[in-house]
Amino acid sequence: MSRAEQPSRRTLLAAAVAAAVVGSAGPAVAVAGTRPDNPGPQPDTPAAGPARTAARSVDNRAWTTYTDWRGGTAQGTRAVAGARPGAVIAAPAGTVDYRDPHTGKTSTWEYATWTSPVHRLAVPSTEAIASWNAHTPAGTWIQVELRGTYSDGTDTPWYVMGRWAAGDQDIRRTSVDDQTDGRSTVWTDTFAVDDPATGLRLTSYRLRLTLYRKPGTKLTPTVWRLGAMGSDVPDRFTVPASTPGLAEELIVPRYSQEIHKGQYPEYDNGGEAWCSPTSSQMIIEYWGGRLSEEQLAWVDPSYADPQVCHAARYTYDYQYAGCGNWPFNAAYAATFKGLQGVVTRLGSLTDLETLIAAGIPAITSQSFLASELTGAGYGTSGHLMTVIGFTADGDVIANDPASPSNEAVRRVYRRREWENIWLRTKRYNASGKVVSGTGGVCYLYFPARPTPRQRMALAMVGVR
Repeated sequence: MSRAEQPSRRTLLAAAVAAAVVGSAGPAVAVAGTRPDNPGPQPDTPAAGPARTAARSVDNRAWTTYTDWRGGTAQGTRAVAGARPGAVIAAPAGTVDYRDPHTGKTSTWEYATWTSPVHRLAVPSTEAIASWNAHTPAGTWIQVELRGTYSDGTDTPWYVMGRWAAGDQDIRRTSVDDQTDGRSTVWTDTFAVDDPATGLRLTSYRLRLTLYRKPGTKLTPTVWRLGAMGSDVPDRFTVPASTPGLAEELIVPRYSQEIHKGQYPEYDNGGEAWCSPTSSQMIIEYWGGRLSEEQLAWVDPSYADPQVCHAARYTYDYQYAGCGNWPFNAAYAATFKGLQGVVTRLGSLTDLETLIAAGIPAITSQSFLASELTGAGYGTSGHLMTVIGFTADGDVIANDPASPSNEAVRRVYRRREWENIWLRTKRYNASGKVVSGTGGVCYLYFPARPTPRQRMALAMVGVR
C-alpha cells in the first residue's frame, strides 16, 4: 500500500466499522553471537521463546488433510491423497455463465463444490478472514465463500471472500463489494460485524469452495488448504509492553518497492504502492521460491528485480484496485512449490519471537504517523513490511520495502514503538481523526512440510 499519510481504501472501510464502536529445513539464520554457518539450536529441537500467558483473541481453522477433504459436503469434487492432499473436480455438478465485471466478457464454466463442516469458533468473532492455497492451471479458477451463524442464532448470507486464479487470462481475480445483510459487511477480504458494541458476534461458520473449469476439458484446480481466521481483538490505542526474549536475525532477501515507482501503473499505480507484493517476494525467495525466465519474459528487461513486478501483477485485486488484498498475497506465495501461506493475527512480539526462533519470518501490517516510528521517515495509512529478527535489546529488525534502495531495506525499529503501531486497533491520523489499526494482522509463509520445530512454533501462535 502507499506510504503516504492518506486514507487507503481498506482504512476507510475499516474505519467505518471502528467508528461504530468508538519437512524441509529453514533457510539461513544468523543468531547474535554466532556465524550463519553455526546457527545455534538445530531445527528439530523444541521451539524456543517465552510461554504464552495471555488468552488468545484469534481462532484459526484450516482444512488440509485427506481426511479433511473427505469430510464436508461434496458436489462434483473428490479428495486426492498424496504428499499434499487436496480437492479437485471429479464430475462437474453443472455449468454456469459468469460475466467478468472487469472485462465485460461472459463465459460458460463447468463447476463443482465442496462445503466444509460447521466450525464452531473458540473465539466468538467480530471479524473473519479466509485463506486458501491452490493450483489453478490455465482454464480454471476458484471461488471461496463464507456463511456464518451469529450469537443470536441467525445466519449470515453466503459471502464471497474471493474469486481467484493464479493467472489473469481467464478471469480477473477479484474481491466483491457491496456485500452486507445490515448486520455484517465484507470489506474487500474481511468479514466484519457492523456494530460490535451490540455484543453481536460470529459464533460459527462454513466455507464453500467452488472449482471452475472450461467445459468439455479434464482440467481442474487443486485446492490444498482452505481455512479462516476469526478474531475479536479488543479496541485499544495502546498495548502492554512485552519483554524481549530473543536476539536473532534471519537472512532474508531485500527488495525496495520504491525503485519500481512508475512501473506498470495499471497495478496499483506502480511500485510506490507495492509494499505487500514486495514483502511477499522477499519471503518467497527466503524459502527458495524462484521465477523462471519464461515467467518473467513479460517484464521490461530494463527494470531491476523483475520478480517484484511479477508479484504485483499476480497479487492484484481488480476490484480493490490494489496489490494489498491479504489472502491474494498468501495464495500467490502458495503457487511456489513447497510453500503454503495464511493470513492471521498475532497477539504480541513474543509470538513473532517464537516464529523467528524457528526460522519463520512474518509480513506484518501496520499504520502510523511519521512521528510514531523513529527512523521510518514517513507516515502511512497502511503498510506491509517483513520482520526478520530482533536485536540484543529486543528492537525489531525489519526489511522495510518503503526504502530508497535494496541496500537500505534493512531497518531497526524501536521495539515499543513498533509493537504499538502493529497491535493497536485504533489510532489518530494526521488530521486528528480516530481511524482503525490492524490489530496484529500478518501473513505467514512456511513450508508445506514444516519441520517439527516449525510445526511447534506455528502451533504456539495458533496456526496448524
